[in-house]
Amino acid sequence: MIETEQTVTVDCGIDATWAYAKDFQRWASIMPGYQTCEIEDEDNSRWILKVGVGAMVRTVKVRVRVEEWAGPERVNFSFKLEGDPVIGSGAYVAAPNDPGHTAMTLRVRVEGSGPMAPMWEAMGGPVLPKFAKHFAEELKTRIEAANAGAAPQAAIPAQSASPFEILKKWVRAVRNALFGGDKTSKAR
Repeated sequence: MIETEQTVTVDCGIDATWAYAKDFQRWASIMPGYQTCEIEDEDNSRWILKVGVGAMVRTVKVRVRVEEWAGPERVNFSFKLEGDPVIGSGAYVAAPNDPGHTAMTLRVRVEGSGPMAPMWEAMGGPVLPKFAKHFAEELKTRIEAANAGAAPQAAIPAQSASPFEILKKWVRAVRNALFGGDKTSKAR
């Protein structure tokens, strides 16, 4: 099992933060490789993401269920990848920080099963906090932009790797661990 918790300060009050964050379709659109978000009902949605590294591109379908709506302070959710032995859960937690600011925390837990789970979790352990941090920062940026009346801008600092780059490095590391060496550098 892999867990992380990331907290950012949003430059908006808790009600303005919640007005944006309560829409899970907006959350889905932040995910790398976002294709669509199908809202099934107020608690269930299906996110379709296209992830790829090099020539390998794969469509991933994620079932997301809101377990508890307790906004504007909290949302608990769970998710499951269709066709993959991966489940998880998490929470959105918000609290007024000072006038006009909100402390927004994103908690995520991911759990793989099957014979590859220990290796998958060992490789994914360093990636999940970076991914969650980027996600929390992007959600913060979009909330602030929506409240400022501006179009949301990507919040990828020049110094940090994008979630795609992190995923690409993770897949390369898994491939190297399983098959040994970097196969991309060999001529055919």
